[in-house]
Amino acid sequence: MGKLDRLDFKILSYLQKNGRATNVRLADAIGLSASPCLSRLKNLEELGYIKSYGARVDLDRLGDYLMVFTEVTLTDHRIADFERFLNCVRKIPEVVECHHVSGGYDYLLKIITRSVSHYQRIIEVLLEKDSVIEKYFSYIVLDSPIVRDGYPIDQIFGCVSD
Repeated sequence: MGKLDRLDFKILSYLQKNGRATNVRLADAIGLSASPCLSRLKNLEELGYIKSYGARVDLDRLGDYLMVFTEVTLTDHRIADFERFLNCVRKIPEVVECHHVSGGYDYLLKIITRSVSHYQRIIEVLLEKDSVIEKYFSYIVLDSPIVRDGYPIDQIFGCVSD
């Protein structure tokens, strides 16, 4: 399977919202019979278009937590500095996302913690282990009125139409 076609995009789009769908349900939804649908699905998995399957946990139902977006600026911009920073961040499970960005800072981190003091301990550990951080800014999330479960594949790639 080389280039993805319209049906492949339909599979990916459908599975983002219905990850537990049976192959029969998926096949019905995209307009294929079960066998070719399963074959396409397996190919998409083998080629890495589908990274994983999982449950999205509702943290609000589990208890109190803190979500913080943190802008990080590195002191220098050598490859070794970026690698050192990333090696340290990878070891912190509370950092659930790390984005290398352009603009006024180098990285944007999404960090989930128990409390402000827990967040501060994480930052202190990061600063102690990683002297390449020049400065950081923290933004505590008060509310997340829009959080989508998947990507807008249809709008980005213009391949799926019903």
